[in-house]
Amino acid sequence: MKDTFWLVSKTLRTTFRSKKNILLYLITPLAGIFIALLAYGGQDKVTTIGVVNHDEGTISTETIAFLKRLDHLKVEEIKDTSITNKLTSGSMDSVVTFEQGYSESVLTGKPDHIDITSIKGESVTGFIKTYLYQYIDNLTLIAMNADGDLDQFARMYNDYRQADFQLKTTALKDSSTSKNMTYMSIGFLIMIMMQSSNNLSEIILAEKENRTYFRLLSTPVTARKYIFSNVIVNMIVMIIQAVVTLSALSLVFHIDLNIPLWKALVVMVIFSLIAVGLSLVIVAFSNSRKAASGLSSLIIIPTVMLSGCFWPMEVMPKSIQKISEFLPQRWTLDTLTKLQEGRDFGSLYLNILILFAFAAAFFLVAIYKFSRNNSTKSFI
Repeated sequence: MKDTFWLVSKTLRTTFRSKKNILLYLITPLAGIFIALLAYGGQDKVTTIGVVNHDEGTISTETIAFLKRLDHLKVEEIKDTSITNKLTSGSMDSVVTFEQGYSESVLTGKPDHIDITSIKGESVTGFIKTYLYQYIDNLTLIAMNADGDLDQFARMYNDYRQADFQLKTTALKDSSTSKNMTYMSIGFLIMIMMQSSNNLSEIILAEKENRTYFRLLSTPVTARKYIFSNVIVNMIVMIIQAVVTLSALSLVFHIDLNIPLWKALVVMVIFSLIAVGLSLVIVAFSNSRKAASGLSSLIIIPTVMLSGCFWPMEVMPKSIQKISEFLPQRWTLDTLTKLQEGRDFGSLYLNILILFAFAAAFFLVAIYKFSRNNSTKSFI
């Protein structure tokens, strides 16, 4: 074991002597978090709307008061001359205009004279319409029962607001945004781990090309110890990548993983075995670093995309979803998603077995290929 530890130490010192490699292996995985923040970070912000009131009636005043009571909505009364500037500058997401005759149209049971303007489209106006139109429908029903009598409407509306029944509401935490951010961050981490493992495994080919490998074999170091030390280096680097990324998600950026940190780490450690096994297969079937780089590009990026690491599987065609079931990245993400849904490892034994099966298959193929190599460059 002394020789193996020396090889591990030598490889780590050689690799991280370069600041570029520190950036590549330890900082790059965090890029996925920033991408996720850009994609989903603004979804919980308060929507700001402007209100222009040309009606000045009781009903329009009550409607504006209703809008001001809504959560996640900031309401500011503005003049119609500033609508364009407010929208184009981005200081407001939408403007609701109550034209003259709005109150009267509600009293007659035919609400009209209301306009919603936004340059951000249905994503903003749809939220406002959902609450506003339902409220206007309630006002219309009261007005119809009041037969258009404003005084009777005022009394009925006041009774409606001061009803003796009570409604208790409990706010539920929306975890969809944090789950989407976690999914995208881990998907990017998976890609980085695979590329990092391939780069570290290519050290074997690099040291063969510069004859370092053969000089090492002239010492008590054996080929098996050399390969095993490379596997250990791979595992150390990828475990650090997983710890840094998951810890940054949870502790630095305060993104809820929706599962204990250690459970997510266990899944990523299992996946690191798969990444190492696949990288050894690529090296075993390559005669040079260029060949290994080309082969890895043909394998890693397409499989990462097919597995849904960059977007939810639901948006992909059914045929692609079937193909993804034969890829380890898909099973890794599926395991994490089910853990987020509240499942435990015991109920996910099939997923765990499949992940270990992928790792075992890759290692067996790599060992077989190395053992069948009878050239002077044979590893084993």
